Amino acid sequence: MMHLQFPYGKEYKTIDLPEQQVKAVLTSELESYRPAYEAETLVRRALEQPVGSLPLCELSRGKQRVTIIASDHTRPVPSRLLMPQLLRQIRTGNPEAEITILIATGCHRETSRE
Repeated sequence: MMHLQFPYGKEYKTIDLPEQQVKAVLTSELESYRPAYEAETLVRRALEQPVGSLPLCELSRGKQRVTIIASDHTRPVPSRLLMPQLLRQIRTGNPEAEITILIATGCHRETSRE
């Protein structure tokens, strides 16, 4: 028998399979990956030096209105890390822009108070 563990949320699920049913096991190095910088620095650098685009501060220059579409609480997006830096970039390029933030709720249940 081959004993296999699979990440499932913040836990692991375990399964035992006969070895003849297992052709190969592919593993990821994601769990041991350590980024070169803190999250705030990574976000700042990505916003300051985007790939294939001008920085957000330059794109916002001269715009009257700016809309940011953000994920809702059902997606694992670090909005509390992203949003302040997005707003800072926009305000750097255009302090007078009218900023609207739309929360993309998708097609799932309504948000409850809980």
